Amino acid sequence: MKGKIGLVVGFGAGYVFGTRAGRARYEQIKKQWLKVWHLDPVQLQVTRVQEYAKAQVAAVPAALWTGAVKVVKAASAAGTPEQRLHSAVDATKDAADDVADTVKDAAADAERTTKAKTAAKPAATPKPAAKSKSAAKKTTPEAE
Repeated sequence: MKGKIGLVVGFGAGYVFGTRAGRARYEQIKKQWLKVWHLDPVQLQVTRVQEYAKAQVAAVPAALWTGAVKVVKAASAAGTPEQRLHSAVDATKDAADDVADTVKDAAADAERTTKAKTAAKPAATPKPAAKSKSAAKKTTPEAE
């Protein structure tokens, strides 16, 4: 599915930038794109992506910093250069695993948050059906 979306986006961008129709066609395409961009389902997805990104920004730097500190300590520990190298490599692998776990946890948290927000929204209430003209014209026997 991601490949198809990328293909469509790439095709659209290529058409917009490669068209010889000029500025008028570009403006027409831009206007249509903005209509799509401002649709509620699109904006809902934009909000979800923003929330996900905020969760990642908060979690990942701390894990990266902790990992970098572990690697530096391992590389500067006592021992032969070979021992320090192996220690630093092991610390790097552990730090990478910690960062990956942090990213997975943040992604799961963001997904739970967006699902909870989506589930908490009340369903749209259906509008009452409009009365037909023929039903409005009918009179009851008591009214006559």
